[in-house]
Amino acid sequence: MDKIIAKGLVFIACHGVLADEKRLPQKFMVDLELHKDLKKAGKTDDLSYTVNYDEVYHDVKDLIMENSYNLIEALAEHIAIKLLNKYPITAIQVTVYKPNAPIKGKFEYFAVNIYREKNEY
Repeated sequence: MDKIIAKGLVFIACHGVLADEKRLPQKFMVDLELHKDLKKAGKTDDLSYTVNYDEVYHDVKDLIMENSYNLIEALAEHIAIKLLNKYPITAIQVTVYKPNAPIKGKFEYFAVNIYREKNEY
């Protein structure tokens, strides 16, 4: 299956279990893989046969900025639900990265990766 890839979307928002995470914004990164047959878009060069990247970016931005989730698992799930319900895609893979998780120790990031299909929603 073909896919549209959006990698490294960066947002500053408040998500987490701790009170400070609810109050102090931190960096979150998102990668998306939108599964869709892109043959017709490729043959016709017509935007109506694919997904508008700008709209996808702003839908994810709005969801991340206007809500506060305890878990990045919930954030990823809500991104998947929103995009599956709005766009003509068959499946989605969402990765949410939390590079500044409040954990004492050295690490690059903590992340969750989920894969959901349209028929699940």
